[in-house]
Formats: sequence, structure tokens, C-alpha cells
Amino acid sequence: MNQVITVGDMKIGGKGDILVTHALGSCLGLMVYDPAAQVGGLLHAMLPLSKINLQKAAQNPYMFVDTGVPEMFRQLYEIGGQKSRMVIKAAGCGQPLGNSEMFQIGERNYTVLKKLLWKNNIMLEAEDVGGVISRTVYFDLSTGQVIISSKGVKKEL
Repeated sequence: MNQVITVGDMKIGGKGDILVTHALGSCLGLMVYDPAAQVGGLLHAMLPLSKINLQKAAQNPYMFVDTGVPEMFRQLYEIGGQKSRMVIKAAGCGQPLGNSEMFQIGERNYTVLKKLLWKNNIMLEAEDVGGVISRTVYFDLSTGQVIISSKGVKKEL
């Protein structure tokens, strides 16, 4: 069943679920999959650090990379995912307005993600980040396959 993840949201699921998120520009799309348990999740985080609005982060941790990533992992552990088996992929973190973008949100989202993963001894298996394109992600939780679609071109990540 297709589940659409909007900006500032996250969904987890299992075999038979396809998680989809659209219009990844500067936002981070993070896909985490445990092939043995056949569970996974997709996070569409908008901003790097929750400290800019702790109240909003408490209401919706998925809006921020620093709160959304740990929360997604926690929920995956609850449904049988194990860190040692997890396959992690990232998409987005671009500069949809080009290099003139003042706040460099995409780059900062990516930096916060890399620091979080590094601190927890987790490596990215694949990524499609940066640039000025918008991406749509299709994440099949039966197989772990991630398809990135941009400007009508689809490729496996």
C-alpha cells in the first residue's frame, strides 16, 4: 500500500508498503531499512536543528533532522529493526534556489545528518543529495529498493 509522507513527517512500515515523498529540495529524505525484519521508514525533514523552535519540535520532531532521525530509529527498533542490519540512504539536501540561497538549508540538513550518523557509528549506503533538482522518492519496504525520480528520470539508489 502506498503511503505518502509530507514535509515534516515520517512513516514506518513493513512488507507490502511503499513509502513515497515528493518535492525533496533542500529537505532531507532519509530511508532506513532492515532487510531481515523487512521493516523500514522514510523521514522528510525540513530544517536541520530543533533549537530554533523547541515547542514545534516537541509537537512534531519530524520537522527537524536532529530530532526526526533519532525518533525514526527508535520507532524502527520497536517494530523489530536492528541497527546492525539497517541499510541507510539519503536524498534531497539540495539548493533548489541555486548557490545564492542565503541559509544553505540543504547543506546544513546534510551536515547534521552526517554528524548524527557518525556519532552512532552508522554509515550511509547510498545518497542522492545536493544540486538544484527536486526529487521524488519511492521506497519499497518489501525489497528495500529506493527509486529516485527527478524531471521524469527514474534511477535506483
